[in-house]
Amino acid sequence: MKNPLLAPFRTPHQSTPFGEIKPEHYIPAIKKDIQESLKAINKITDQKAQPSFDNTINALQNISELLERNSTILFNLNSAETTEEIQQITQQASPLLTKFQNDVRLNKVLFDRVKKVFENRETEILTSEQLTLLIKEFKSFARNGALLSDDEKLILREIDTEKAKLSLSFGENVLADTNDYLIHITEESQLKGLPDQVKEMGAEIAKSKNKTGWIFTLDYPSYVPFMTYLDDRELRRKMSLAFGQRGFRENDHNNSKIILKIIELRKKRAELLGYESHANFILSERMASSEKNVNNFLEDLYQKALPAAKKEWEELVSYAKKYLNIDQIEKWDTAYVSEKLKQAQLDLDEQLLKPYFQLEKVKLGLFEIVGKLYGLSFKKNKDIQVYHNEVEVYEVFNSHGYFHALLYTDFFPRKGKRNGAWMTSYRSQKKGQRPHVSIVCNFSKPTASLPSLLTFQEVTTLFHEFGHALHGILSETTYRALSGTNVYWDFVELPSQIMENWCYEKNALKLFAKHYKTNEIIPMEYIKKIQKVAHFQQGLQTLRQLGFAFLDLSYHNKKANEIKDIKNHEKEILDRMQFLGDYPENCISTAFSHIFQGGYSAGYYSYKWAEVLDADAFELFLEKGVFDLETSKSFKENILSKGGTEHPMILYKRFRGKAPNPKALLKRSGLVF
Repeated sequence: MKNPLLAPFRTPHQSTPFGEIKPEHYIPAIKKDIQESLKAINKITDQKAQPSFDNTINALQNISELLERNSTILFNLNSAETTEEIQQITQQASPLLTKFQNDVRLNKVLFDRVKKVFENRETEILTSEQLTLLIKEFKSFARNGALLSDDEKLILREIDTEKAKLSLSFGENVLADTNDYLIHITEESQLKGLPDQVKEMGAEIAKSKNKTGWIFTLDYPSYVPFMTYLDDRELRRKMSLAFGQRGFRENDHNNSKIILKIIELRKKRAELLGYESHANFILSERMASSEKNVNNFLEDLYQKALPAAKKEWEELVSYAKKYLNIDQIEKWDTAYVSEKLKQAQLDLDEQLLKPYFQLEKVKLGLFEIVGKLYGLSFKKNKDIQVYHNEVEVYEVFNSHGYFHALLYTDFFPRKGKRNGAWMTSYRSQKKGQRPHVSIVCNFSKPTASLPSLLTFQEVTTLFHEFGHALHGILSETTYRALSGTNVYWDFVELPSQIMENWCYEKNALKLFAKHYKTNEIIPMEYIKKIQKVAHFQQGLQTLRQLGFAFLDLSYHNKKANEIKDIKNHEKEILDRMQFLGDYPENCISTAFSHIFQGGYSAGYYSYKWAEVLDADAFELFLEKGVFDLETSKSFKENILSKGGTEHPMILYKRFRGKAPNPKALLKRSGLVF
């Protein structure tokens, strides 16, 4: 059988022909791609001409397009539609790709050419984008060991290979523990408090497993409402403890030793490159620039949020005792009590909102909002192949009616799909090439009697991921290495988090918050309550996020090698961030995929950092109007289209006219007035 991965795709918009790709195609294709890429490298290094931007830096941009495409497909599927076979292939591919990256970045002759172009950069006439690319390439070589001795380069190769495989294993273990647990209920009386849609979903899960009754799992659409609404405290306890045990059980999926090894390897690698810690290595290429700056930023937020969090916790404890007969709140009570308190304080039952947030209507409304802001339109194309029958594909057109991008949407949980929500790309944008972007979520599936109805939090999640997608869709750069989300990590969340603001705006809500049966627009009284939700328990929510950020930094600072016990270390770091007691059988770190599987190591703080940017940036929309064309045009031209072509602070100031003001976030969160 012909291997479709060995050549450019002859499909609509060169989209991925998922139905034609077999698992056995990946490794032969990746091996061949690596061979061809290394031949292209040799052409660069063997040429007699003096190094220049065009014959060295520009030439490097085109050497491994097929390799990037094919490995991207594999690793995307390993997150969204994996199998044991795909996991094994990914484990085989990982060391091959790591070796290739090292072969490129540790190639002395190639680096000498890059270095010469870098040193002579003032002798060539370069655009600002070309200069940015040159600096990025030079730093990439240096940060990947090009300046090391031969012996040190060998050590670096070993570290990178082992580190990549450990990260894959970490993710596989979390997925395995997530899939391994369920609660099977046969007595309907135990379901008291659960909304009908959640019960129906539980019944359909049970039916799919040839069981009677109801089954609930650790997948978010099942787990979150179970913990939020179920009256049965003992069942909530079981589910909560199981969720907290992912990667921490006494089985083959325990991630404790993997974490210790990953942080050891990261620190060793950083020291090899001349940095005292992995955090300093990472942060030297971030807006924050240093561990000290991040710690100061987080600590300042902590001091601002703590008084509010204490007050909110006291309200929670008092309400639980007075109205729910819970004398001591445990971790399995927090979501349940918070929801009851929110209903009491704000007179808002989230279940009353859900009929107004039908996924299909929210999605179409989101398309309309994006159309108003950026002139985009979306047309479903059923002829483009997908990797699962739940996935949909949209052709995206610009304001002139020209094709601009492909958008894949994948909204529901499956056995082979990891929890959470994310945006990714199957093809990057560059000059003459439009991107293929994907957003992946885990929302409640439609049932026999109900369409997919979202919680308000799920609505904001969809808008968030769509913001990331816009960063890719609207990219207009020359080089794919600088396109879309290829920006400083603490800037990448600005486009996503600013999109969440439209979820709270009346003129935006009217476009998508329509009753799934009657098409009635959400009542004004509900809109006012939604706006109040933005301030509800912001102190506690901020402390929770800060806890993750401080924990992340602690695993990557100069003292990381002193950590011997993951659980004890985590308890020590989080103690001042939470009001609950400790649960010895639970551990957050062993399922902290953002930093041990994803790209957020020493970067989790960027969520709060970007919140400052987005709160400050959205103030301009509030001043001018949330659909003001001049403001949206400026945001598109100065932020969304520019990718990483310039330093993010330059781009931000060009849009906003000034540096971001942290008070905007505190004001929006209700932490200062």
